[in-house]
Amino acid sequence: MNSFIVMQGHTYQEEKEQGIIWSPQKDKGGNTPHSWLRMAEVKEGDRVFHYVKGDIVAISIASSSCEEAVKPAAMQYFEPWGEKGYLVKLHYHELEIPLNIRENFDELRPLLPLKYSAFQQDGNGNQGCLYPCNEELAIKLLELISDLNIYEAELEQLELAIGIVRQTERNTIVPVIAETEAEAKAKIRLGQQKFKREMSPLWGHKCALCGIELPALLRASYSKPWKDSTDTERLDPYNGVLLCSNHDALYGKGYIAFDGQGRLHISSQLPESDYTQYSIYGKMRIARYEYNKPYFKWHKKNIFQH
Repeated sequence: MNSFIVMQGHTYQEEKEQGIIWSPQKDKGGNTPHSWLRMAEVKEGDRVFHYVKGDIVAISIASSSCEEAVKPAAMQYFEPWGEKGYLVKLHYHELEIPLNIRENFDELRPLLPLKYSAFQQDGNGNQGCLYPCNEELAIKLLELISDLNIYEAELEQLELAIGIVRQTERNTIVPVIAETEAEAKAKIRLGQQKFKREMSPLWGHKCALCGIELPALLRASYSKPWKDSTDTERLDPYNGVLLCSNHDALYGKGYIAFDGQGRLHISSQLPESDYTQYSIYGKMRIARYEYNKPYFKWHKKNIFQH
């Protein structure tokens, strides 16, 4: 299962009534923007968060994989798009209380990918049609949506107001949230377990910097984080390095990095007088693999705090 964020605006009502999302295949210049082409990635069972004018207003489940289709008749009076397009059939589940993105942006910002994010750094939505929603971001959206839309009725209320019980029974968003969250968490857990299992032998089952071998203290540290990686990169054992928990924290926060030759780079934000406490020194080098190089370079460019 993959998740996406669709930017609908004035097309939401018409698409909801038809149980679809649709985008053209080509723009006026004959090109296909990435947010339109991504429609072709949607498979049956995938989840879609619907963004309209600053809010997530619904969650839907794809009832079919993407197919090529002409512009639906109900959308003919909208912008002068081409007739050929991509269409996905969906089961919409509207939220009783929409989730405002800007009001919750401090919690969402760290989970946004550096590339192809649905949202700008000020919390506004990007133009386009469909954007990827990584599992970590999906889980956070679901948590925030749950806080707004799922109520735990007190025992006295259940005894005195049968209407509350009936409302809960009809609330289809509850199982959608639960199932989506469970699948996203399972995907992360299984992926990270496989990642560490295949990475550990590459580093001799010990921290590449300090040599600690106690399994409970070892972490499979991503160079290119989960939120920014493709499904293939997330499972690639060369996308990272085996580190102890302390060095993992330094690497993940960008206080240390490795270059293509395996040389350690230390952020200027760490005083040199503290290097001993962190068990690091300026001329350290690890025995990296050739396949580590593109990932190390990505981390040094995008995560490292110079």
